[in-house]
Amino acid sequence: MTTSSRRTLVLNATYEPLGVVSDRRALILVLNNRATMIEESGIQLHYTSGSLDLPAVIRLHKFVKIPYRHTVPLSRRAIFARDGGRCVYCSATATSIDHVIPRSRGGDHSWDNVVSACHRCNHVKADKTLKELGWRLRSIPREPVGAAWRILGTGRAEERWVPYLAPFGVVGASA
Repeated sequence: MTTSSRRTLVLNATYEPLGVVSDRRALILVLNNRATMIEESGIQLHYTSGSLDLPAVIRLHKFVKIPYRHTVPLSRRAIFARDGGRCVYCSATATSIDHVIPRSRGGDHSWDNVVSACHRCNHVKADKTLKELGWRLRSIPREPVGAAWRILGTGRAEERWVPYLAPFGVVGASA
């Protein structure tokens, strides 16, 4: 088994989410006593004289200062995470993104204008406005805030990560 096939959540010494690394990198941090394993992945790495549990979540021993990011990068994955993977029009499973104010009508590609939508709603809406259709949004689209969005905007959250991401503004953390 290759250890780089899985990912490990890295927490700062203060339990703030910092990022995601390969299991191999996480194991090296733990073995070099730079981090502590907080959650096991349930996968064991076997070697000649024994075996080790691979980490799912590690916490660094020393605090790492990270530069403050003013904005969360806008991506399809981050939009799905923000909207809980659901269509903002009908609550069905989201399969695409939609511009609330269509780009053909001057809408921009920004956090407050892009939402997740199911195929049916996106197709019916096309380049119409919500007012023309008589539709309403389930929630107002906003730019997400918080440290956990650095993780969710770039990849799928593992189930074991949810308790560590939830305190930082991620409900369900199902990216």
